[in-house]
Amino acid sequence: MKASIIGAAALLTFASTLAPIAVQAQQLQGTHRKELSRNHLSIPGWEEVQLRVDIDPGKTAPNHKHPGEEIIYVIEGTLEYRLEGKPPVTLKAGDVLFVPAGVVHSARNVGATNAAELGTYIVPIGKPLVEVVK
Repeated sequence: MKASIIGAAALLTFASTLAPIAVQAQQLQGTHRKELSRNHLSIPGWEEVQLRVDIDPGKTAPNHKHPGEEIIYVIEGTLEYRLEGKPPVTLKAGDVLFVPAGVVHSARNVGATNAAELGTYIVPIGKPLVEVVK
């Protein structure tokens, strides 16, 4: 029993070290992601993850979804967000957007300069942060 608990803890520790690699592997052309924070929450089985996402002028982060909620704060530039079932919304630096769990969405830099957002995710531990949807 004790050995299986130690083995499970070691596996979780190892898996959590791979999470930043998974985010890097999900880089899409014209987007750049940098993980800033990852912490377990007081809610068992959940964590927060914060990323800075930069999108080059004219580029789009294609349709994707997350296993939990996302709170977006636009740091710079102008981004157009498309959330499934809602009209497009254009946000500029200082604006905030909430994306419910599982909602397919995309973001496009509609400006002539870099656009960046701070994405804060409240997600289940161990699930992929991003799932690209075709």
